[in-house]
Amino acid sequence: MFKKILIANRGEIACRVAATARRMAIKTVAVYSDADTHAKHVGACDEAVHIGGSAPKESYLRWERIIEAARATGAQAVHPGYGFLSENEDFAQACADAGLVFIGPPPSAIKAMGLKAESKQLMEKAGVPLVPGYHAAGQDPSLLKKEAGRIGYPVLIKASAGGGGKGMRAVDKAEEFDAALASCKREAINSFGDDAVLIEKYVQRPRHIEIQVFGDRHGNYVYLFERDCSVQRRHQKVLEEAPAPGMTEAMRKQMGEAAVAAARAVNYVGAGTVEFIVEQRAGGEMNFFFMEMNTRLQVEHPVTEAITGLDLVEWQLRVAFGEPLPLKQEQLRIQGHAIEARICAESPDNNFLPATGTLWVYRKPACASFERAAVRIDDGVREGDPISPYYDSMIAKLIVHGATREEALARLDDALAQTHIVGLATNVQFLRQVVRSPSFAQADLDTALIQREQAVLFNQEPLGFALAAAAAVAQTLTREKAAEGADPFSRRDGWQSHGVKVRPFEFEFRGEPAKAELTYLHDGALRLAAGDVSGTLSFSATPQGIDIRFAGRRLLASVYAHGETDHVFSRRGATQIVAIDLLAHAGEAAADTGRLTAPMPGKVVSFAVKAGDKVSKGQALAVMEAMKMEHTIAAPADGVVAELMYEPGDQVAEGAELLKLNA
Repeated sequence: MFKKILIANRGEIACRVAATARRMAIKTVAVYSDADTHAKHVGACDEAVHIGGSAPKESYLRWERIIEAARATGAQAVHPGYGFLSENEDFAQACADAGLVFIGPPPSAIKAMGLKAESKQLMEKAGVPLVPGYHAAGQDPSLLKKEAGRIGYPVLIKASAGGGGKGMRAVDKAEEFDAALASCKREAINSFGDDAVLIEKYVQRPRHIEIQVFGDRHGNYVYLFERDCSVQRRHQKVLEEAPAPGMTEAMRKQMGEAAVAAARAVNYVGAGTVEFIVEQRAGGEMNFFFMEMNTRLQVEHPVTEAITGLDLVEWQLRVAFGEPLPLKQEQLRIQGHAIEARICAESPDNNFLPATGTLWVYRKPACASFERAAVRIDDGVREGDPISPYYDSMIAKLIVHGATREEALARLDDALAQTHIVGLATNVQFLRQVVRSPSFAQADLDTALIQREQAVLFNQEPLGFALAAAAAVAQTLTREKAAEGADPFSRRDGWQSHGVKVRPFEFEFRGEPAKAELTYLHDGALRLAAGDVSGTLSFSATPQGIDIRFAGRRLLASVYAHGETDHVFSRRGATQIVAIDLLAHAGEAAADTGRLTAPMPGKVVSFAVKAGDKVSKGQALAVMEAMKMEHTIAAPADGVVAELMYEPGDQVAEGAELLKLNA
């Protein structure tokens, strides 16, 4: 076995690979950028080498520096993780040329599966089912439109070199085709340097089901069953589970054998995933079609590990070293059900806008690692770490395993409730809403689930103002009591020799001002009026949080004060409430409504307006790029552009004024 490997990646996958290597007594080398100098993955490895600036193109995409680091440290092999260089055939070849083992497929397999059109032609020859479509080389717009008509609308235009939802457009009718094609080609050339497209039939109510495959250098292949990845936003996965609900043994075998045929067609070695689009028909019938092959380990590989009890990174290492696959197809079994939730720094209620900031609070449920752990967390961050704009927005992966899907669902909701993050927006509460939604709970799955269930997924308030205010007041009184100590003259409990004492509280809740009044009664009891709810308030501190009883309701909450905001977490859900200090805010100037600021750190891509232009509310004004995605800045009201504060290409900080808009 290898004595030392270099991990050419960062974050949770670098930590994940390092954990298996340590268990196998393999030394590890980390690489890191300026932004990752103190990152968790650096400390998770035995050695670390600095490879450049914070931006990926200055560090993690500089494969010549990575190879230099491997040689300098005596590493025998390179594990690419996923993303970055994991599917770069030139990097795989450069490793081989440098005498390093690339822990992944051969360059020829990466190349064969790298372009969607060419790979589909290859799959057609291998007998793998394909979505009806056009996959040839001709790119004349009139030809493409003719082919779309032949296929039949609706169709999907897809960048041949695409991925991650970029360069993809659904077209419902011929009149919309020309504009959609032009837009798709522009995005494809900007994202991949190649504007070639393919056209496919747009499958109605599709599910996204993928098969985990493995091959070795001795000609052995197996499939490690399927994962359902249908729950997506922006064509990116949110929840993944294994096995796929509703999958029959006959269809599992048929899809698995098709996936193995795809791997054999390119002489695949190592871990790979063959992705299928599944058409759902009346009566429960499902047809599947090849979509693409990812020539690397997938983000969602832990659910396969959970239901098989295997360590897929260990399999990767053994196969790369030249060993045969550890098990044969007939030895593989599915046990139980597993679900993975991707916890991301983003704001679901604001079109999933990525967020940056510091993990001031990062509390996780009790968990274990690998195999059939009931709850598992894969992450590459610690409490106090920053989430920067340079890399993907994913903070962690939460994986649960149960005997049944119902048990796994309950365990996932409970684990999400115990996940407390303060310092930036996350999708944790949104994930709980998805898990509890009728469609997901009943396994009524397709890639439009989030759009279909948007009424129960977005802008939901699990606690309401009354309970949020009670939690904030209880937290304030608990904090004051701890600060006062035993000094009776410092007490702030409202005692006085006659009458009652009323203490006002002012809050901002869900963007609106709100008030509460706390009355200190002579017998030591407290009475709270919050909005239209009033009643006795009592509370006590416990190791699990604050046990709050208010107006006949009870809430066990963990409350974290960050600045003026109290972050309230409970099994019912999580919310935030801002406690307003009237003295601190007295005299503050009214907000300048003419400012338009950057919602996050990033790069200005373009402005759609110039000084002097009249604009309407909702009109696109500028485009920013951050966390590998583009974000449009729109006008909040009608007005006239007074001044542009930056040029395209400029890097800006969060809150930077991009332009001035006069009413």
